[in-house]
Amino acid sequence: MVKTVISGYYGFKNFGDEAILSVLVEHLKKIGVDITVFSSDPDFTSKMYKVNSVKSFDLFKVVKSIAKSDILISGGGSLLQDVTSLKSLVYYSSIIALGLLFNKKVVIFAQGIGPINNNFAEYIVMNLLKFATLVTVRDELSLKLLDTNKVRAKIVCDPIYSLNVGRKYPENSVGIQLRDFKTMNLNLLNKLATFVANHFSDKKIEIFSLQQSLDMDVSRKFEVILHSIKPEINTEIVTDNIVERISKLEYMIGMRFHALLVAIKSGVKTCAINYDIKVEKLAADASIPIIPMSADIDFEELYSKLHNLSGEKLLEFAASKSFDWSIFDELFVISK
Repeated sequence: MVKTVISGYYGFKNFGDEAILSVLVEHLKKIGVDITVFSSDPDFTSKMYKVNSVKSFDLFKVVKSIAKSDILISGGGSLLQDVTSLKSLVYYSSIIALGLLFNKKVVIFAQGIGPINNNFAEYIVMNLLKFATLVTVRDELSLKLLDTNKVRAKIVCDPIYSLNVGRKYPENSVGIQLRDFKTMNLNLLNKLATFVANHFSDKKIEIFSLQQSLDMDVSRKFEVILHSIKPEINTEIVTDNIVERISKLEYMIGMRFHALLVAIKSGVKTCAINYDIKVEKLAADASIPIIPMSADIDFEELYSKLHNLSGEKLLEFAASKSFDWSIFDELFVISK
Protein backbone atom coordinates (compact mmCIF):
# COMPACT_ATOMS: atom_id res chain seq x y z
CA MET A 1 0.00 0.00 0.00
CA VAL A 2 1.07 3.55 -0.64
CA LYS A 3 1.86 5.17 2.72
CA THR A 4 0.71 8.73 3.29
CA VAL A 5 1.16 11.08 6.22
CA ILE A 6 -1.23 14.01 6.63
CA SER A 7 -0.25 17.23 8.40
CA GLY A 8 -2.85 19.81 9.42
CA TYR A 9 -4.78 21.47 12.23
CA TYR A 10 -6.17 18.15 13.40
CA GLY A 11 -7.17 16.86 16.81
CA PHE A 12 -8.30 20.29 18.06
CA LYS A 13 -11.92 19.33 17.31
CA ASN A 14 -12.42 22.28 15.01
CA PHE A 15 -15.45 21.49 12.85
CA GLY A 16 -14.06 22.78 9.55
CA ASP A 17 -10.67 21.12 9.76
CA GLU A 18 -12.13 17.85 11.00
CA ALA A 19 -14.66 17.91 8.14
CA ILE A 20 -11.83 18.36 5.63
CA LEU A 21 -9.92 15.47 7.20
CA SER A 22 -13.03 13.30 7.08
CA VAL A 23 -13.49 13.94 3.35
CA LEU A 24 -9.79 13.41 2.62
CA VAL A 25 -9.50 10.18 4.63
CA GLU A 26 -12.68 8.78 3.09
CA HIS A 27 -11.31 9.33 -0.41
CA LEU A 28 -7.83 7.97 0.35
CA LYS A 29 -9.33 4.82 1.81
CA LYS A 30 -11.34 4.32 -1.38
CA ILE A 31 -8.14 4.23 -3.43
CA GLY A 32 -6.35 1.95 -0.97
CA VAL A 33 -3.92 4.20 0.88
CA ASP A 34 -2.29 3.54 4.26
CA ILE A 35 -2.89 6.72 6.31
CA THR A 36 -1.12 8.32 9.27
CA VAL A 37 -2.37 11.66 10.60
CA PHE A 38 -0.39 14.09 12.74
CA SER A 39 -2.78 15.21 15.47
CA SER A 40 -2.81 17.11 18.76
CA ASP A 41 -5.02 14.27 20.06
CA PRO A 42 -3.90 11.02 18.37
CA ASP A 43 -6.36 8.83 20.31
CA PHE A 44 -9.32 10.94 19.18
CA THR A 45 -8.13 11.05 15.56
CA SER A 46 -7.36 7.34 15.41
CA LYS A 47 -10.75 6.34 16.81
CA MET A 48 -12.72 8.91 14.81
CA TYR A 49 -11.27 8.11 11.39
CA LYS A 50 -9.87 4.58 11.85
CA VAL A 51 -6.37 5.64 10.83
CA ASN A 52 -2.89 5.62 12.34
CA SER A 53 -2.16 8.81 14.25
CA VAL A 54 0.85 10.28 16.05
CA LYS A 55 1.25 13.34 18.26
CA SER A 56 1.92 16.45 16.17
CA PHE A 57 4.80 17.60 18.38
CA ASP A 58 6.34 14.17 19.05
CA LEU A 59 9.39 14.90 16.90
CA PHE A 60 10.74 11.34 16.92
CA LYS A 61 7.45 9.79 15.77
CA VAL A 62 6.79 12.56 13.24
CA VAL A 63 10.22 12.13 11.63
CA LYS A 64 9.88 8.34 11.66
CA SER A 65 6.43 8.49 10.04
CA ILE A 66 7.62 10.82 7.29
CA ALA A 67 10.71 8.66 6.65
CA LYS A 68 8.53 5.57 6.19
CA SER A 69 5.95 7.31 3.99
CA ASP A 70 5.68 7.72 0.24
CA ILE A 71 3.67 10.95 0.19
CA LEU A 72 3.26 13.86 2.62
CA ILE A 73 -0.01 15.81 2.41
CA SER A 74 -0.05 19.25 4.01
CA GLY A 75 -3.53 20.62 4.50
CA GLY A 76 -6.22 21.54 3.98
CA GLY A 77 -7.15 24.76 5.64
CA SER A 78 -5.05 27.89 6.13
CA LEU A 79 -1.83 26.51 7.55
CA LEU A 80 0.75 28.68 5.82
CA GLN A 81 -0.03 32.09 7.32
CA ASP A 82 1.23 34.05 10.31
CA VAL A 83 -1.94 35.94 11.22
CA THR A 84 -2.85 33.24 13.75
CA SER A 85 0.75 32.87 14.91
CA LEU A 86 4.25 32.72 13.51
CA LYS A 87 4.82 29.56 15.58
CA SER A 88 2.19 27.58 13.65
CA LEU A 89 3.62 28.75 10.33
CA VAL A 90 7.10 27.60 11.39
CA TYR A 91 5.70 24.21 12.46
CA TYR A 92 3.79 23.45 9.25
CA SER A 93 6.68 24.73 7.13
CA SER A 94 9.06 22.47 9.05
CA ILE A 95 6.90 19.44 8.30
CA ILE A 96 7.01 20.29 4.59
CA ALA A 97 10.78 20.74 4.82
CA LEU A 98 11.14 17.29 6.43
CA GLY A 99 9.13 15.73 3.62
CA LEU A 100 11.40 17.33 1.05
CA LEU A 101 14.51 16.40 3.04
CA PHE A 102 13.47 12.74 2.96
CA ASN A 103 12.77 13.05 -0.78
CA LYS A 104 9.06 12.33 -0.42
CA LYS A 105 6.33 13.55 -2.71
CA VAL A 106 4.90 16.62 -1.00
CA VAL A 107 1.33 17.68 -1.75
CA ILE A 108 -0.13 21.01 -0.62
CA PHE A 109 -3.81 20.12 -0.31
CA ALA A 110 -6.43 22.79 -1.03
CA GLN A 111 -4.84 25.41 1.21
CA GLY A 112 -5.41 29.11 1.61
CA ILE A 113 -1.90 30.60 1.51
CA GLY A 114 -1.15 33.76 3.49
CA PRO A 115 -1.23 36.41 4.63
CA ILE A 116 2.44 36.08 5.62
CA ASN A 117 3.54 39.35 7.18
CA ASN A 118 7.06 38.26 8.15
CA ASN A 119 9.23 38.75 5.05
CA PHE A 120 11.78 36.11 5.99
CA ALA A 121 9.03 33.58 6.73
CA GLU A 122 7.43 34.31 3.36
CA TYR A 123 10.80 33.77 1.63
CA ILE A 124 11.22 30.37 3.34
CA VAL A 125 7.67 29.22 2.60
CA MET A 126 7.75 30.21 -1.06
CA ASN A 127 11.07 28.49 -1.63
CA LEU A 128 9.82 25.31 0.05
CA LEU A 129 6.70 25.26 -2.11
CA LYS A 130 8.77 25.50 -5.29
CA PHE A 131 10.02 21.98 -4.56
CA ALA A 132 6.61 20.46 -3.75
CA THR A 133 5.28 17.82 -6.13
CA LEU A 134 1.83 19.40 -6.30
CA VAL A 135 0.54 22.69 -4.88
CA THR A 136 -3.22 23.27 -4.85
CA VAL A 137 -4.96 26.30 -3.38
CA ARG A 138 -8.62 27.07 -2.78
CA ASP A 139 -8.80 30.75 -3.76
CA GLU A 140 -7.57 33.28 -6.33
CA LEU A 141 -5.68 35.42 -3.79
CA SER A 142 -3.53 32.43 -2.79
CA LEU A 143 -2.93 31.58 -6.44
CA LYS A 144 -1.90 35.16 -7.16
CA LEU A 145 0.48 35.23 -4.18
CA LEU A 146 2.15 32.02 -5.35
CA ASP A 147 2.32 33.20 -8.96
CA THR A 148 4.03 36.41 -7.82
CA ASN A 149 6.65 34.23 -6.10
CA LYS A 150 7.00 31.93 -9.13
CA VAL A 151 5.42 28.93 -7.42
CA ARG A 152 3.41 26.73 -9.77
CA ALA A 153 -0.01 25.94 -8.34
CA LYS A 154 -3.48 24.81 -9.34
CA ILE A 155 -6.72 26.16 -7.96
CA VAL A 156 -9.36 23.78 -6.59
CA CYS A 157 -12.57 24.36 -4.69
CA ASP A 158 -12.80 23.62 -0.99
CA PRO A 159 -12.94 19.83 -0.32
CA ILE A 160 -16.13 20.29 1.71
CA TYR A 161 -17.96 20.88 -1.57
CA SER A 162 -17.65 17.11 -2.03
CA LEU A 163 -19.28 16.41 1.35
CA ASN A 164 -22.55 14.56 0.92
CA VAL A 165 -25.09 16.72 2.76
CA GLY A 166 -28.37 16.55 0.89
CA ARG A 167 -31.27 18.90 1.41
CA LYS A 168 -33.57 18.27 4.35
CA TYR A 169 -37.04 19.63 4.97
CA PRO A 170 -36.33 22.89 6.87
CA GLU A 171 -37.50 23.02 10.47
CA ASN A 172 -38.70 26.20 12.18
CA SER A 173 -35.22 27.10 13.40
CA VAL A 174 -32.48 29.67 12.91
CA GLY A 175 -28.78 28.91 13.30
CA ILE A 176 -26.33 31.39 14.81
CA GLN A 177 -22.65 30.49 14.63
CA LEU A 178 -20.08 32.71 16.37
CA ARG A 179 -16.42 32.40 17.27
CA ASP A 180 -13.99 34.37 19.38
CA PHE A 181 -11.76 36.60 17.27
CA LYS A 182 -9.73 39.79 17.76
CA THR A 183 -12.45 41.85 16.05
CA MET A 184 -15.35 40.29 18.01
CA ASN A 185 -17.15 43.04 19.92
CA LEU A 186 -20.16 43.67 22.16
CA ASN A 187 -21.74 46.05 19.65
CA LEU A 188 -22.02 43.25 17.08
CA LEU A 189 -23.47 40.82 19.62
CA ASN A 190 -26.06 43.35 20.81
CA LYS A 191 -27.17 44.36 17.34
CA LEU A 192 -27.29 40.75 16.14
CA ALA A 193 -29.32 39.70 19.20
CA THR A 194 -31.75 42.57 18.64
CA PHE A 195 -32.09 41.57 14.99
CA VAL A 196 -32.78 37.93 15.91
CA ALA A 197 -35.26 38.91 18.64
CA ASN A 198 -37.14 41.25 16.29
CA HIS A 199 -37.41 38.89 13.33
CA PHE A 200 -37.08 35.31 14.59
CA SER A 201 -38.61 35.22 18.08
CA ASP A 202 -41.20 32.68 16.86
CA LYS A 203 -38.45 30.22 15.89
CA LYS A 204 -36.00 28.08 17.79
CA ILE A 205 -32.55 29.68 17.90
CA GLU A 206 -29.77 27.09 17.60
CA ILE A 207 -26.39 28.57 18.59
CA PHE A 208 -23.56 26.48 17.13
CA SER A 209 -20.28 26.03 18.99
CA LEU A 210 -17.97 24.37 16.48
CA GLN A 211 -14.75 24.55 18.49
CA GLN A 212 -15.32 24.70 22.23
CA SER A 213 -12.15 26.65 23.04
CA LEU A 214 -13.06 29.51 20.69
CA ASP A 215 -16.84 29.36 20.29
CA MET A 216 -18.42 28.38 23.59
CA ASP A 217 -17.84 31.55 25.63
CA VAL A 218 -19.09 33.89 22.91
CA SER A 219 -22.03 31.55 22.22
CA ARG A 220 -23.10 31.68 25.85
CA LYS A 221 -22.64 35.45 25.94
CA PHE A 222 -24.86 35.84 22.89
CA GLU A 223 -27.50 33.58 24.43
CA VAL A 224 -27.55 35.71 27.61
CA ILE A 225 -27.90 38.92 25.60
CA LEU A 226 -30.68 37.41 23.49
CA HIS A 227 -32.62 36.33 26.58
CA SER A 228 -32.19 39.77 28.13
CA ILE A 229 -33.98 41.20 25.09
CA LYS A 230 -36.58 38.44 24.67
CA PRO A 231 -36.68 36.20 27.80
CA GLU A 232 -39.15 33.71 26.32
CA ILE A 233 -37.17 32.97 23.15
CA ASN A 234 -36.29 29.29 22.68
CA THR A 235 -32.53 28.70 22.44
CA GLU A 236 -30.11 25.78 22.43
CA ILE A 237 -26.32 25.67 22.20
CA VAL A 238 -25.43 22.92 19.70
CA THR A 239 -22.11 21.07 19.91
CA ASP A 240 -22.65 17.81 18.02
CA ASN A 241 -24.30 16.34 14.90
CA ILE A 242 -23.34 19.63 13.30
CA VAL A 243 -23.89 18.79 9.62
CA GLU A 244 -27.26 17.18 10.30
CA ARG A 245 -28.43 20.07 12.47
CA ILE A 246 -27.29 22.76 10.02
CA SER A 247 -28.96 20.97 7.11
CA LYS A 248 -32.37 21.26 8.84
CA LEU A 249 -32.22 25.00 9.49
CA GLU A 250 -34.45 27.56 7.82
CA TYR A 251 -31.85 30.33 8.22
CA MET A 252 -28.16 30.44 9.14
CA ILE A 253 -26.15 33.48 10.27
CA GLY A 254 -22.54 32.52 10.83
CA MET A 255 -18.87 33.38 10.94
CA ARG A 256 -17.00 30.17 10.19
CA PHE A 257 -16.39 29.40 6.52
CA HIS A 258 -17.35 25.74 6.70
CA ALA A 259 -20.49 26.33 8.75
CA LEU A 260 -21.64 28.70 6.02
CA LEU A 261 -20.62 26.27 3.28
CA VAL A 262 -22.58 23.38 4.80
CA ALA A 263 -25.63 25.65 5.11
CA ILE A 264 -25.35 26.74 1.47
CA LYS A 265 -24.93 23.11 0.35
CA SER A 266 -28.14 22.33 2.25
CA GLY A 267 -30.13 25.13 0.58
CA VAL A 268 -30.43 27.02 3.87
CA LYS A 269 -30.95 30.79 3.57
CA THR A 270 -27.56 31.99 4.74
CA CYS A 271 -25.95 35.23 5.93
CA ALA A 272 -22.22 35.60 6.62
CA ILE A 273 -20.47 37.60 9.33
CA ASN A 274 -17.33 39.03 7.75
CA TYR A 275 -14.43 38.28 10.09
CA ASP A 276 -12.07 36.98 7.39
CA ILE A 277 -11.39 37.46 3.68
CA LYS A 278 -12.31 33.83 2.93
CA VAL A 279 -15.80 34.45 4.34
CA GLU A 280 -16.14 37.66 2.35
CA LYS A 281 -15.18 35.80 -0.83
CA LEU A 282 -17.64 32.97 -0.17
CA ALA A 283 -20.44 35.48 0.40
CA ALA A 284 -19.64 37.21 -2.87
CA ASP A 285 -19.41 33.94 -4.82
CA ALA A 286 -22.67 32.56 -3.41
CA SER A 287 -24.47 35.94 -3.53
CA ILE A 288 -25.48 35.86 0.12
CA PRO A 289 -25.76 38.92 2.42
CA ILE A 290 -22.94 39.78 4.78
CA ILE A 291 -22.64 41.58 8.14
CA PRO A 292 -19.45 43.55 8.86
CA MET A 293 -17.86 43.09 12.28
CA SER A 294 -18.70 46.76 12.96
CA ALA A 295 -22.39 45.84 12.49
CA ASP A 296 -22.73 49.17 10.69
CA ILE A 297 -25.54 48.19 8.30
CA ASP A 298 -29.27 48.54 7.83
CA PHE A 299 -30.58 45.37 9.51
CA GLU A 300 -34.04 45.78 7.98
CA GLU A 301 -32.48 45.72 4.54
CA LEU A 302 -30.42 42.73 5.64
CA TYR A 303 -33.57 40.85 6.66
CA SER A 304 -35.16 41.54 3.29
CA LYS A 305 -32.11 40.17 1.46
CA LEU A 306 -31.91 37.09 3.70
CA HIS A 307 -35.63 36.35 3.56
CA ASN A 308 -35.69 36.65 -0.23
CA LEU A 309 -32.81 34.27 -0.86
CA SER A 310 -33.63 31.24 -2.99
CA GLY A 311 -32.67 27.90 -1.46
CA GLU A 312 -32.72 26.37 -4.94
CA LYS A 313 -30.21 28.90 -6.23
CA LEU A 314 -27.93 28.19 -3.28
CA LEU A 315 -28.11 24.48 -4.11
CA GLU A 316 -27.32 25.26 -7.74
CA PHE A 317 -24.29 27.29 -6.68
CA ALA A 318 -22.98 24.47 -4.47
CA ALA A 319 -23.59 21.91 -7.22
CA SER A 320 -21.54 24.01 -9.65
CA LYS A 321 -18.46 23.39 -7.51
CA SER A 322 -16.82 20.02 -8.05
CA PHE A 323 -13.64 18.99 -6.26
CA ASP A 324 -11.16 17.45 -8.70
CA TRP A 325 -9.62 14.40 -7.05
CA SER A 326 -8.00 13.17 -10.26
CA ILE A 327 -4.96 15.45 -9.98
CA PHE A 328 -4.20 13.91 -6.57
CA ASP A 329 -5.03 10.31 -7.52
CA GLU A 330 -2.45 10.37 -10.29
CA LEU A 331 0.31 10.68 -7.70
CA PHE A 332 -0.86 7.58 -5.84
CA VAL A 333 -1.16 5.53 -9.02
CA ILE A 334 2.37 6.45 -10.05
CA SER A 335 3.70 5.51 -6.62
CA LYS A 336 2.38 1.95 -6.75
